[in-house]
Amino acid sequence: MIKILILCVLVGVLGWGLLSMERRSLYFPDRRLVATPAVYRLAYEDLHLTASDGVRIHGWFIPASKAPSSRINAPLAILLCHGNAGNVSHRLDKLSRLHLLGVNVLLFDYRGYGLSEGKPSEKGTYLDAEAAYRYLTDVRKIPPDQIVLYGESLGCAVATEMAMRHPSASGLILESPFTSTVAMANIVLPWFPASWIIRNRYDSLSKIPRLNMPLLILHSPHDEIVPFHMGQALYAAAPEPKTFVELTGGHNEGYLEAGEKYPEAIYNFCRDRRNRVQ
Repeated sequence: MIKILILCVLVGVLGWGLLSMERRSLYFPDRRLVATPAVYRLAYEDLHLTASDGVRIHGWFIPASKAPSSRINAPLAILLCHGNAGNVSHRLDKLSRLHLLGVNVLLFDYRGYGLSEGKPSEKGTYLDAEAAYRYLTDVRKIPPDQIVLYGESLGCAVATEMAMRHPSASGLILESPFTSTVAMANIVLPWFPASWIIRNRYDSLSKIPRLNMPLLILHSPHDEIVPFHMGQALYAAAPEPKTFVELTGGHNEGYLEAGEKYPEAIYNFCRDRRNRVQ
């Protein structure tokens, strides 16, 4: 009995260690905000939303520019789900580029990131995105067919889940997407029994064939973190209408190094969504 008890304790400790390692290798939150949209002279609303499980999350709502130079000038809203590192304050350059289109943007932090409470998990990130989505529809009164779901890296899986839950949304943009965390683990650690252990699976490849909205995928063959073929696999599995735009540069710099190709792709996609609701 003592040997069995010791074995159970060892198995429990091993399991806890593996789960802890999974979380540390998947989420890289930063609690400190280094700046706000004000550094780009953007008007914004500081948000503190409550997810359905009671966790308070932080975000920024940046209203669309009314300047004549804005390219879209439509009541569209982009719900931006960021990647697994940093926080909202590390996406200000991208935020400013999206703002130039003339659309509303909502950028939020997952639980455990920035000023958001709690600890991140797959289920938790979905609840956080759901709270942000409900803010747009219930508080801002933006119709679902005027909401574009946008994910970058890990956020691609979150945005894809939102697309499954809200098929009436206007469209889905995925920047540098992976197929699943299990597939990523199998590439990095081929000897690791990922399919047995990983709980936060973010399995976009199994979901995307059921997509019921236009899709835009942006990915660079030079991406050193998420293999380019994963973006291609998601594109191949998705139904029409869909568009694939090949960027250049690394995982975090692709949208910058691609030059005008990035803003033009977003502009064309949002323009089509604008025409759809008009």
